[in-house]
Amino acid sequence: MSAPLRLRDVVKRYDGGGETVTALDGVDFAVQPGEFAAVVGPSGSGKSTMLHTLGLLDVPTVGTVLVDGRDATTMTDRERTRARREYIGFVFQQFYLIDTLTAVENVTLPTVYHDDPTADERAQALLGRVGLGDRLGHTPDELSGGQKQRVAIARALVNDPDVVLADEPTGNLDRDTGRQVLTEFEQVTDRGVALVAVTHDPLVADYADRTVRIVDGQLTPKEVEMA
Repeated sequence: MSAPLRLRDVVKRYDGGGETVTALDGVDFAVQPGEFAAVVGPSGSGKSTMLHTLGLLDVPTVGTVLVDGRDATTMTDRERTRARREYIGFVFQQFYLIDTLTAVENVTLPTVYHDDPTADERAQALLGRVGLGDRLGHTPDELSGGQKQRVAIARALVNDPDVVLADEPTGNLDRDTGRQVLTEFEQVTDRGVALVAVTHDPLVADYADRTVRIVDGQLTPKEVEMA
C-alpha cells in the first residue's frame, strides 16, 4: 500500500529582511495508512513549515510533494485546494471553531463549498464516535477544551480524508484531557487513516507509532525517542 502523503527532497526558503532563511533542507518523509507519526524538535526547527507543506498550504522551493501518488507541486491553487479537501484533514492547537455555530455546524464547515446532502448525518455520527453525541447542538462556549478538540477532530474527518495533520493537538489541554484526545487519534488510525502530529509534548510520543526529530530544517536519519 503506497504512502498517501510524501515529501521528497523538499527545500523551503523564505526571503525577508535582507536574508534568506532555509526552513526545510532536503526533507524526505512519508506516512503510511494507519500510521501515527509524531514530528518533534525545538522552536524554529521547521516543524510548522513541514506540516504546512504536507498540508499543501505551502509550496516547496525545491522538491516534490506527493498526494496519493500525484505531484502536488505541479498543481494549480484550485487543484491543491481540491486535493486538501479530498485527502487531508487538519486539527489545530487553537481549535478554530466558530463561536456562533453548534458542534454539528462546525463539523460540517469543510463541506460548505460543495453540495453534500449527507453532511449533517456524517457530522452527527462523527460527534457520536468521539463521545459528543449529547453535545450536537452546543456552541463552543458550552464545551470544555477537550470537547472542543474532539469537535475539531470530527471536523477533520468529515470529508473522509486519507491523512489527518495535527498542529500541537494537546498544547492547550491538561494531561488527562490530552490522553483522551490521543486515544481518539489511535482510534482514527485504527480505521486506516494516517496521522501526523507536530508537537513539543512528550506525551504524544507514548501514543505515536513513530517519532522523528527535525532540527534546523533537517530530519534525523532514524527514529528517535523524545527527550
